[in-house]
Amino acid sequence: MTPSFRRENSLQRLESEEFDVLVVGGGITGAGVALDAASRGLSVALIDKGDLAVGTSSRSSKMVHGGLRYLQHGEFGLVYQALAERHRLLRNAPHLVSVLPFVIPILKKGGVVSRRISFGLGLAMWQYDLTGGLRIGHRHRRLRAEEVIGHLPGLRRDLVASGYLYFDAWADDARLTLAIARTAALDHGAAVATYTALTGVTRRDGQVAGATVEVDGREVKVACRAVVNACGVWAADVQSISGVESDLEMRPAKGVHVTVPRERLKVDLAVLLPVRGDGRSVFVLPWRDGHTYIGTTDTDHDSGLEEPLCRSEDVTYLLDAVNAMTDADLTVDDVTGTWAGLRPLVTPTDTGRTADLSRRHVVEVDETGVVTVTGGKLTTYRRMAADTVDAVMAHRGESRRCRTRRLHLRGALSSAGNGSRDEPGTHLEGRYGSEAGEVSELIAADATLADPLVPGLAYSRAEGVHAVRYEMAQTLDDVLSRRTRARLEDRAATLAAVESVADLVGNEAGWSDQRREHEIEAFRVLVAAEDEAQQGM
Repeated sequence: MTPSFRRENSLQRLESEEFDVLVVGGGITGAGVALDAASRGLSVALIDKGDLAVGTSSRSSKMVHGGLRYLQHGEFGLVYQALAERHRLLRNAPHLVSVLPFVIPILKKGGVVSRRISFGLGLAMWQYDLTGGLRIGHRHRRLRAEEVIGHLPGLRRDLVASGYLYFDAWADDARLTLAIARTAALDHGAAVATYTALTGVTRRDGQVAGATVEVDGREVKVACRAVVNACGVWAADVQSISGVESDLEMRPAKGVHVTVPRERLKVDLAVLLPVRGDGRSVFVLPWRDGHTYIGTTDTDHDSGLEEPLCRSEDVTYLLDAVNAMTDADLTVDDVTGTWAGLRPLVTPTDTGRTADLSRRHVVEVDETGVVTVTGGKLTTYRRMAADTVDAVMAHRGESRRCRTRRLHLRGALSSAGNGSRDEPGTHLEGRYGSEAGEVSELIAADATLADPLVPGLAYSRAEGVHAVRYEMAQTLDDVLSRRTRARLEDRAATLAAVESVADLVGNEAGWSDQRREHEIEAFRVLVAAEDEAQQGM
């Protein structure tokens, strides 16, 4: 078997091979399960009804963190675990995960700093460092008011007394998910098929014997010995399809982010700003191509799961939070991009707030061999995957050691890291690592591919071709929202370039004229829905 990351090859394998494990869900958890299982020597297939990372795993805050605020809930074990996983990610994917400094301003109250708040925050910082934060190579320190304002020049001087600097990490969530899936396929033999939906699970003698999936309008039977449900907020739906009864309670929480031009909100590291009146905070973070993004919200979501939208009230909440603390005076007209994701939270509390729900993960094992994993967060995906595969092995009556603690992902550089993501000349290295040469070779063969994919953004046309040829991109949205993040950065500019991108992608993928027009229209509908939601229409 020749390793492949092409959908058509994986579809052939689904029909012809028997797999130890069929993983349903192509987010970071499902990709992590596929990699963990395949690296232990199991035969693995991974499917998703949409694209890789199409849901929550491309719509997070993009932070790889231990959860400083979890300390106030006494979840020291969760913080320790998350910080250990942060360390592993920095080591295993240095091209995709980078250290990011954070600043927490300490605010004046009536012109005087609250000693209680200052002491409490300082104590939390020491707890964070000692719990595992020091693994990153930095410890927190106190900042003067002038230093805090220097990092976010628009901060109101009359509000800031001092601050704290601490360190966490950042990653492009969609590309991290992609790297995990490609590592599972190309290095460990997993079959990965997007746009392939589970429709049923078959059993023999009370145990999973196979599954049925829908592929391009036809039904395909897949032989497998176990099914892993890693579908996040869709976990209950997949349990129903699989014929599994569960008491698992899911409470989706919507998190929203908005992008604005850096010139309208200058920042050189992440800054945590309190939201007056509700006890929450929002982050202000620098992003590529001269953008800043703001997030996140944390609210109940009781409508459709397929395409959560950033609505006008979400935009107002985030902009008001920033405007109350700065002189930016941001308006909805400053917003160039938005994204909304759903956190798969479990175990409701009595507080009524999604912010108070635990970020721990849950693994459930059905007696027939269907294993469900949900909850958790981006940072701890590898641990979630390990626990899930351990459960699969236990159900099989076997034991094989997890091998992902020190397993480098595709593209991992031999150097210690990739430095600042805003440094000149690091664009390709920070997205592809040691595989950046594949993109460079495309440009060497056709100089026109060095031109921008979307004018004003750093992505080249070569990256659009690479997304189709090497990264299983099937649609315009795959290319513009997840293989690149163009739509999230500047929606209007991306929409203006959509026909040109469709020509490029369609030529590489072999689209008919009809398929090209369908993709353009689908993308325009998607953008129109986001525009209308943002404007409150």
